Amino acid sequence: MTSPDPKPILAAGCVLWRRPPSGHGIEIALVHRPKWDDWSHPKGKRKRGESAEACALREVLEETGQHCELGARLPTVHYPVDGRPKKVVYWAARALGGAFVPGHEIDRLLWLPPAEARTRLTRPRDRELLDALLATAPPGRRPDDAS
Repeated sequence: MTSPDPKPILAAGCVLWRRPPSGHGIEIALVHRPKWDDWSHPKGKRKRGESAEACALREVLEETGQHCELGARLPTVHYPVDGRPKKVVYWAARALGGAFVPGHEIDRLLWLPPAEARTRLTRPRDRELLDALLATAPPGRRPDDAS
């Protein structure tokens, strides 16, 4: 008898962006996870009964100290973790303000222009999410619009 497929790990996150002080272009928030020594977008596992949207907002706040506004839905990412499938739902999110406090899970936060963020991101799937943010935001609400 074959065992059923393991339940997927459900998670959510954001490609978090803000306008830099200069007002030109955007900056992308990247978080450093010391456990994995990698740079990625803020994300985390959903709690029981928590919606993907609520999880994304909570994880951004926990990992970056930033309150944010969800924008365009970005591609969902699937990958295995310890033999279980993981499904991470992502949104573009505009940072509304807050203060970063380093912790055990996230010890550093960087705000970088998209080209620099792209080279700093550890995994190709995170670079693809950045590309999706830059390509799919609705007109007039695009992070690269000057307004």
